[in-house]
Amino acid sequence: ENREAMLNSKSNRLTEALEEANRLFDGVCRAREAALDAQFLVIASNIGKEKANELHSEMSAFDSTAFAEDLLTFMGINRTEVEESDDSEDVPGGFLPSDAWQTLGEEAAKYFRRAPTFHYMMGSFKSDPPVPKQRIERQKKASRGKAERAMPAQLKRMEESHQEATEKEVERILRILQTHFENDPNTPISFFDFVIDPNSFARTVENMFHVSFLTRDGLARIKLDEDDLPIIEPIKPSEEGEEDSRAGARNQVVISLDQKEWK
Repeated sequence: ENREAMLNSKSNRLTEALEEANRLFDGVCRAREAALDAQFLVIASNIGKEKANELHSEMSAFDSTAFAEDLLTFMGINRTEVEESDDSEDVPGGFLPSDAWQTLGEEAAKYFRRAPTFHYMMGSFKSDPPVPKQRIERQKKASRGKAERAMPAQLKRMEESHQEATEKEVERILRILQTHFENDPNTPISFFDFVIDPNSFARTVENMFHVSFLTRDGLARIKLDEDDLPIIEPIKPSEEGEEDSRAGARNQVVISLDQKEWK
Protein backbone atom coordinates (compact mmCIF):
# COMPACT_ATOMS: atom_id res chain seq x y z
CA GLU A 1 0.00 0.00 0.00
CA ASN A 2 2.92 2.37 0.72
CA ARG A 3 5.03 1.33 -2.31
CA GLU A 4 5.09 4.77 -4.00
CA ALA A 5 6.01 6.52 -0.76
CA MET A 6 8.83 4.06 -0.09
CA LEU A 7 10.26 4.51 -3.64
CA ASN A 8 10.70 8.26 -3.09
CA SER A 9 14.40 9.05 -2.72
CA LYS A 10 13.71 11.58 0.05
CA SER A 11 11.62 9.17 2.12
CA ASN A 12 12.84 6.86 4.91
CA ARG A 13 9.69 4.72 4.98
CA LEU A 14 11.52 1.61 3.80
CA THR A 15 14.13 1.91 6.57
CA GLU A 16 11.41 2.40 9.16
CA ALA A 17 9.53 -0.67 7.90
CA LEU A 18 12.69 -2.80 8.13
CA GLU A 19 13.34 -1.66 11.70
CA GLU A 20 9.74 -2.51 12.66
CA ALA A 21 10.04 -5.95 11.03
CA ASN A 22 13.24 -6.65 13.02
CA ARG A 23 11.43 -5.69 16.20
CA LEU A 24 8.44 -7.92 15.45
CA PHE A 25 10.67 -10.86 14.46
CA ASP A 26 11.86 -11.18 18.06
CA GLY A 27 8.36 -12.35 19.07
CA VAL A 28 7.83 -14.85 16.22
CA CYS A 29 6.97 -18.34 17.50
CA ARG A 30 4.73 -19.83 14.78
CA ALA A 31 5.46 -21.00 11.22
CA ARG A 32 2.85 -18.71 9.71
CA GLU A 33 4.48 -15.68 11.31
CA ALA A 34 7.90 -16.75 9.98
CA ALA A 35 6.39 -17.13 6.47
CA LEU A 36 4.97 -13.63 6.69
CA ASP A 37 8.41 -12.31 7.68
CA ALA A 38 9.99 -14.06 4.70
CA GLN A 39 7.35 -12.62 2.37
CA PHE A 40 8.03 -9.14 3.77
CA LEU A 41 11.76 -9.64 3.17
CA VAL A 42 11.13 -10.43 -0.51
CA ILE A 43 8.92 -7.36 -0.96
CA ALA A 44 11.41 -5.11 0.87
CA SER A 45 14.26 -6.41 -1.33
CA ASN A 46 12.36 -5.66 -4.54
CA ILE A 47 11.46 -2.16 -3.33
CA GLY A 48 15.08 -1.55 -2.34
CA LYS A 49 16.27 -2.65 -5.78
CA GLU A 50 13.82 -0.34 -7.56
CA LYS A 51 14.74 2.51 -5.27
CA ALA A 52 18.44 2.00 -6.02
CA ASN A 53 17.78 2.00 -9.77
CA GLU A 54 15.75 5.20 -9.59
CA LEU A 55 18.39 6.82 -7.45
CA HIS A 56 21.01 5.99 -10.11
CA SER A 57 18.87 7.39 -12.92
CA GLU A 58 18.16 10.59 -11.02
CA MET A 59 21.87 11.13 -10.53
CA SER A 60 22.68 10.71 -14.23
CA ALA A 61 19.62 12.45 -15.76
CA PHE A 62 18.80 16.14 -15.91
CA ASP A 63 15.71 17.12 -13.96
CA SER A 64 14.25 20.12 -15.78
CA THR A 65 11.58 20.72 -13.12
CA ALA A 66 14.11 20.92 -10.30
CA PHE A 67 16.34 23.18 -12.41
CA ALA A 68 13.42 25.53 -13.11
CA GLU A 69 12.56 25.72 -9.42
CA ASP A 70 16.16 26.52 -8.47
CA LEU A 71 16.34 29.11 -11.25
CA LEU A 72 13.15 30.83 -10.09
CA THR A 73 14.45 30.90 -6.53
CA PHE A 74 17.71 32.47 -7.68
CA MET A 75 15.82 35.12 -9.68
CA GLY A 76 14.05 36.27 -6.51
CA ILE A 77 10.60 34.68 -6.67
CA ASN A 78 8.56 34.90 -3.47
CA ARG A 79 5.49 32.69 -3.68
CA THR A 80 4.26 33.58 -0.17
CA GLU A 81 3.98 37.31 -0.84
CA VAL A 82 2.36 36.71 -4.19
CA GLU A 83 -0.24 34.39 -2.75
CA GLU A 84 -1.11 36.96 -0.07
CA SER A 85 -1.34 39.79 -2.64
CA ASP A 86 -4.58 40.11 -4.59
CA ASP A 87 -3.03 42.17 -7.42
CA SER A 88 -0.63 39.43 -8.54
CA GLU A 89 -2.27 39.18 -11.95
CA ASP A 90 -1.30 42.77 -12.77
CA VAL A 91 2.41 42.17 -12.07
CA PRO A 92 4.29 41.84 -15.40
CA GLY A 93 6.08 38.53 -15.79
CA GLY A 94 3.87 36.62 -13.39
CA PHE A 95 5.56 35.77 -10.10
CA LEU A 96 8.95 37.19 -11.10
CA PRO A 97 10.13 40.62 -9.92
CA SER A 98 10.93 43.30 -12.47
CA ASP A 99 14.73 42.85 -12.23
CA ALA A 100 14.67 39.03 -12.35
CA TRP A 101 16.12 38.63 -15.82
CA GLN A 102 18.71 41.32 -15.18
CA THR A 103 19.89 39.40 -12.13
CA LEU A 104 20.20 36.21 -14.20
CA GLY A 105 22.04 38.06 -16.98
CA GLU A 106 24.59 39.55 -14.60
CA GLU A 107 25.30 36.11 -13.16
CA ALA A 108 25.58 34.47 -16.59
CA ALA A 109 27.91 37.22 -17.86
CA LYS A 110 30.57 36.05 -15.40
CA TYR A 111 30.94 32.78 -17.31
CA PHE A 112 30.99 34.35 -20.79
CA ARG A 113 33.19 37.36 -20.12
CA ARG A 114 36.35 35.90 -21.64
CA ALA A 115 37.27 33.17 -24.07
CA PRO A 116 38.79 29.92 -22.76
CA THR A 117 42.56 29.91 -22.48
CA PHE A 118 44.61 28.27 -25.21
CA HIS A 119 46.94 25.44 -24.32
CA TYR A 120 48.98 22.84 -26.23
CA MET A 121 48.00 19.20 -25.90
CA MET A 122 51.51 17.95 -26.71
CA GLY A 123 53.48 20.89 -25.34
CA SER A 124 54.70 24.01 -27.09
CA PHE A 125 57.16 23.95 -29.96
CA LYS A 126 59.56 26.46 -31.46
CA SER A 127 58.75 27.55 -34.95
CA ASP A 128 61.43 28.96 -37.24
CA PRO A 129 60.60 32.06 -39.28
CA PRO A 130 59.58 31.27 -42.84
CA VAL A 131 62.28 31.35 -45.47
CA PRO A 132 61.76 34.30 -47.83
CA LYS A 133 60.83 33.10 -51.28
CA GLN A 134 62.51 34.43 -54.36
CA ARG A 135 60.34 36.51 -56.61
CA ILE A 136 60.02 34.72 -59.92
CA GLU A 137 56.88 36.37 -61.20
CA ARG A 138 58.65 37.88 -64.19
CA GLN A 139 60.11 34.52 -65.14
CA LYS A 140 56.68 32.94 -64.96
CA LYS A 141 55.23 35.62 -67.19
CA ALA A 142 58.06 35.22 -69.66
CA SER A 143 57.70 31.44 -69.79
CA ARG A 144 53.95 31.78 -70.08
CA GLY A 145 54.37 34.16 -73.00
CA LYS A 146 56.70 31.70 -74.70
CA ALA A 147 54.18 28.93 -74.22
CA GLU A 148 51.39 31.08 -75.63
CA ARG A 149 53.54 32.02 -78.60
CA ALA A 150 54.50 28.40 -79.16
CA MET A 151 50.93 27.11 -79.23
CA PRO A 152 49.76 28.95 -82.37
CA ALA A 153 52.97 28.02 -84.16
CA GLN A 154 52.48 24.40 -83.26
CA LEU A 155 48.86 24.46 -84.40
CA LYS A 156 49.93 26.16 -87.60
CA ARG A 157 52.47 23.45 -88.28
CA MET A 158 49.81 20.82 -87.65
CA GLU A 159 47.42 22.53 -90.04
CA GLU A 160 50.13 22.81 -92.66
CA SER A 161 51.04 19.13 -92.32
CA HIS A 162 47.38 18.12 -92.59
CA GLN A 163 46.94 20.32 -95.64
CA GLU A 164 50.07 18.92 -97.24
CA ALA A 165 48.86 15.37 -96.60
CA THR A 166 45.51 16.21 -98.21
CA GLU A 167 47.18 17.74 -101.25
CA LYS A 168 49.45 14.73 -101.70
CA GLU A 169 46.48 12.36 -101.45
CA VAL A 170 44.53 14.39 -104.01
CA GLU A 171 47.49 14.31 -106.40
CA ARG A 172 47.84 10.55 -105.94
CA ILE A 173 44.17 9.99 -106.76
CA LEU A 174 44.46 12.23 -109.79
CA ARG A 175 47.38 10.16 -111.11
CA ILE A 176 45.37 6.95 -110.58
CA LEU A 177 42.41 8.44 -112.46
CA GLN A 178 44.59 9.60 -115.32
CA THR A 179 46.32 6.19 -115.54
CA HIS A 180 42.99 4.36 -115.77
CA PHE A 181 41.74 6.76 -118.42
CA GLU A 182 44.95 6.51 -120.50
CA ASN A 183 44.80 2.70 -120.54
CA ASP A 184 41.20 2.67 -121.77
CA PRO A 185 39.99 6.15 -122.78
CA ASN A 186 36.79 4.87 -124.39
CA THR A 187 35.45 3.09 -121.28
CA PRO A 188 33.88 5.41 -118.71
CA ILE A 189 35.01 4.95 -115.13
CA SER A 190 32.21 4.42 -112.62
CA PHE A 191 32.39 6.94 -109.81
CA PHE A 192 31.38 4.40 -107.17
CA ASP A 193 33.80 1.76 -108.47
CA PHE A 194 36.52 4.39 -108.29
CA VAL A 195 35.94 5.68 -104.73
CA ILE A 196 34.46 2.70 -102.85
CA ASP A 197 36.86 0.61 -100.74
CA PRO A 198 35.19 -2.80 -100.24
CA ASN A 199 37.02 -3.34 -96.97
CA SER A 200 36.61 0.08 -95.28
CA PHE A 201 33.67 2.44 -95.07
CA ALA A 202 35.84 5.19 -93.56
CA ARG A 203 38.33 4.89 -96.40
CA THR A 204 35.47 5.19 -98.88
CA VAL A 205 34.36 8.47 -97.30
CA GLU A 206 37.94 9.76 -97.43
CA ASN A 207 38.17 8.88 -101.12
CA MET A 208 34.96 10.79 -101.88
CA PHE A 209 36.32 13.73 -99.88
CA HIS A 210 39.56 13.82 -101.86
CA VAL A 211 37.80 13.40 -105.20
CA SER A 212 35.69 16.46 -104.38
CA PHE A 213 38.87 18.55 -104.51
CA LEU A 214 39.51 17.34 -108.07
CA THR A 215 36.10 18.51 -109.23
CA ARG A 216 36.40 21.76 -107.30
CA ASP A 217 39.77 22.60 -108.90
CA GLY A 218 38.57 21.62 -112.37
CA LEU A 219 40.90 18.59 -112.68
CA ALA A 220 38.07 16.07 -113.11
CA ARG A 221 34.41 16.05 -114.01
CA ILE A 222 31.52 13.89 -112.83
CA LYS A 223 28.54 13.32 -115.09
CA LEU A 224 25.77 10.78 -115.59
CA ASP A 225 25.88 7.96 -118.14
CA GLU A 226 23.00 6.43 -120.07
CA ASP A 227 21.77 4.60 -116.94
CA ASP A 228 21.85 7.83 -114.87
CA LEU A 229 24.80 6.55 -112.87
CA PRO A 230 27.71 8.89 -112.10
CA ILE A 231 30.95 8.45 -114.00
CA ILE A 232 34.23 10.30 -113.49
CA GLU A 233 36.89 11.31 -116.01
CA PRO A 234 39.92 13.58 -115.88
CA ILE A 235 39.95 16.86 -117.77
CA LYS A 236 42.58 17.07 -120.49
CA PRO A 237 44.93 20.07 -120.50
CA SER A 238 43.41 21.18 -123.80
CA GLU A 239 40.01 21.32 -122.11
CA GLU A 240 41.14 23.40 -119.13
CA GLY A 241 40.46 26.71 -120.90
CA GLU A 242 36.98 25.54 -121.83
CA GLU A 243 36.44 24.29 -118.32
CA ASP A 244 37.52 27.63 -116.84
CA SER A 245 35.01 29.41 -119.01
CA ARG A 246 32.32 27.17 -117.64
CA ALA A 247 33.53 27.44 -114.04
CA GLY A 248 30.61 29.66 -113.16
CA ALA A 249 28.24 26.90 -114.23
CA ARG A 250 29.67 24.32 -111.76
CA ASN A 251 27.29 23.04 -109.12
CA GLN A 252 28.08 21.49 -105.76
CA VAL A 253 26.31 18.26 -104.95
CA VAL A 254 25.93 16.53 -101.58
CA ILE A 255 26.01 12.73 -101.75
CA SER A 256 24.42 10.70 -98.97
CA LEU A 257 26.04 7.34 -98.33
CA ASP A 258 25.49 5.17 -95.24
CA GLN A 259 27.01 1.85 -94.32
CA LYS A 260 23.99 -0.12 -95.60
CA GLU A 261 24.27 1.42 -99.05
CA TRP A 262 28.07 1.01 -98.95
CA LYS A 263 27.69 -2.75 -98.30
